[in-house]
Order: sequence, then structure tokens, then C-alpha cells
Amino acid sequence: MTGTTSRVPSSLTEKLGVEIDAELLSLAMTHRSYAYENGGIPHNERLEFLGDSVLGLAVTARLYERFPDKPEGELAKRRAAVVSTLALADVARGIGLGEHIKLGRGEEQTGGRDKDSILADATEALFGATFLSAGRAAADALVLRLISPLIEDPARYGASADPKTSMQELASRLGVAPPAYEVTSTGPDHDRRFRAVVTVGEHSAAGEGTSKKHAEMAAARELWRDFHAANPAGA
Repeated sequence: MTGTTSRVPSSLTEKLGVEIDAELLSLAMTHRSYAYENGGIPHNERLEFLGDSVLGLAVTARLYERFPDKPEGELAKRRAAVVSTLALADVARGIGLGEHIKLGRGEEQTGGRDKDSILADATEALFGATFLSAGRAAADALVLRLISPLIEDPARYGASADPKTSMQELASRLGVAPPAYEVTSTGPDHDRRFRAVVTVGEHSAAGEGTSKKHAEMAAARELWRDFHAANPAGA
């Protein structure tokens, strides 16, 4: 990984309040698009795999302790909400993680630094790097420091697990017609990209994905996030 650490300053670890090995931190911030454009160097997907488990265990234990009277089904719903791509992406934005991610030119040009999936994956990779560098206790502490606010308010992220159903519920609350989706696609058959626009009443948002379904879900999540930002009490 020689030469890949310079773009991850110590200010990030200072903000996180934990010491992380510089090489591991650099690896956590290396997206596969950057790796492929730089000779196939290692990227962050293995750390993401590890960090997903670190995140899940820390959150599960906290929910179990925090809500002793909640049944398993309710705890599972809360966990799904706070470890979702949408939630983790917002956590990443809160700590300015996007500016530290190393991206390939294509992702850079298409706004990869603010894509939910890239931000969420980098956050999980960060948890994995912390686990390897500083141990489980430090990793758990970092997870809970960043995720605890979401545990107290999981309703904000309820759309993450089933965003299209959440849009139907939103339309019902607003007393307007069901959500309408318009989908277009570009690119060759082997590398087609889909773009969906969802409209609920006077509100609309767009999302992209590798399939019609994924694009519609991305658009629904985006509209949920926009609606919540504009109407925090009514989302």
C-alpha cells in the first residue's frame, strides 16, 4: 500500500478520538474504483466485511441493554434501521468522511463522495480498521459514539429497510395519490444504469442503480431523506 496513506490526515483520527494504524486507515478509505485504477492495489471491501460484524454486534448488545422490555422483533427492526446504508451514510457525512475516501476518476466525476453506498461502506471499513488496530473495546466505543444518537431515534431511518412502502405510507398521510415512478436507462446491456424519479404529491426525488428496482428504491430513500429534512416532526 505504499504511497496510499498521504490523503488520510491525522485530523480524521483526532475527530474520531481513537488511534488507528495509518496503513489500515488508508486501506479503509480506498474504494475499489481507486484500487483498480492504481494497479489493483488492496481496497476496503475486506475491512467492510469485518466492520459489518463489529457494527452489528455492538449495536445488538446496546439495544439489548437499552430496551430490556422490547421483544426480539422490535429490537431487530431498530437494529435494521440504525445499521442501514442510509443511516451509516448520514453518520459518515457527520464526520466528513467523504473527503478522505480515495476514488477512481469515474466515481469522482459522478459524485461518489456523497453516494450513500460508498459512504456507508467506508464507515463499516473504518470500524473494521479500528477493530484490527485498537481492539474490540475501542471499536465498540467508536461504533456506539457514532451510532447511539440513531438508537434513540430510529424512526428517522425507517425508510431504509423498505423505502417504497414508506413512500406509500407518506402518500397516505399527505392524502395524495400513490407514488409514481418514472425510470430511464443508459449504457450498453452489460453495463446498464437506471435512473428513477419518484413523485409523491408535490415532492419528488431521483435515484440511480444497476436495476430498475434498485433505482426506484434509491429514489424512494432520497425522497424520504428530503422530506424528513424539510419536515422533521412529520416524517
